[in-house]
Amino acid sequence: MSKMTEHEMLEALKQYNTPSITNVVATYPKNPLCLGLYNPWTENWYTDSSIRCMYPELGPRVGYAVTCVYGLPDPNYSRLTFMDVIDALDASPKPTVLVFQQKYPPELQSKVGLAGEIMTTAMQAVGCVGAISNGPSRDIDAVRPMKFQYMLGGVSAGHGDMAVHAVNVPVTVGGMDVSPGELIHMDENGACKFPANQLEAVLNNVKALIDEEAGRLNALRRAKTAADVRAAFGGHSYSSDDEK
Repeated sequence: MSKMTEHEMLEALKQYNTPSITNVVATYPKNPLCLGLYNPWTENWYTDSSIRCMYPELGPRVGYAVTCVYGLPDPNYSRLTFMDVIDALDASPKPTVLVFQQKYPPELQSKVGLAGEIMTTAMQAVGCVGAISNGPSRDIDAVRPMKFQYMLGGVSAGHGDMAVHAVNVPVTVGGMDVSPGELIHMDENGACKFPANQLEAVLNNVKALIDEEAGRLNALRRAKTAADVRAAFGGHSYSSDDEK
């Protein structure tokens, strides 16, 4: 059997939901199928409940992270524009997910409808399949038929002057720390990241995990007693070596 290409592996990852990906990335470090890439509680490798998926019907999206920071215009700094973001998306391996951190004063943070239909169309033109932000965006109705995924802090109809303060720097969005070039897996459950060089390992292990879970779920669905449930778990759980 020939080795899968990078593109084929990325496409294959879209068959699995994000919780399954987190399970093999770091959630259950005592499970042999978990890669243990992060301490699951102390490291910020997946999103929290402060952001939500705009289009859950789209299913999973996978892409290489491109990052940027937005905020109010600074009279002392105007070197970067949205075109620099587009250039970074264009230069990245494809597909991409834009992770943009919004740094606005608290009184404005929830009012910035940052990325609308025009920005989204430009991003999609250079291979971007989704975006994640700690703040709101707008034109949710117009973007929906584009099949472009958003995970946002909310929605807002307008905005004032705004500026790009950095491109392809480490950012923190929705409780997740992201560096440029990391892989992002996202769906209606949230998003998680992992190093791009772990793509093949994540895919192989999630396949094995789903196979393992399928057998366990079939046994649980047939269970009638606590003894049946215990037998379905086979004396083991994800989080411990032995379940007494």
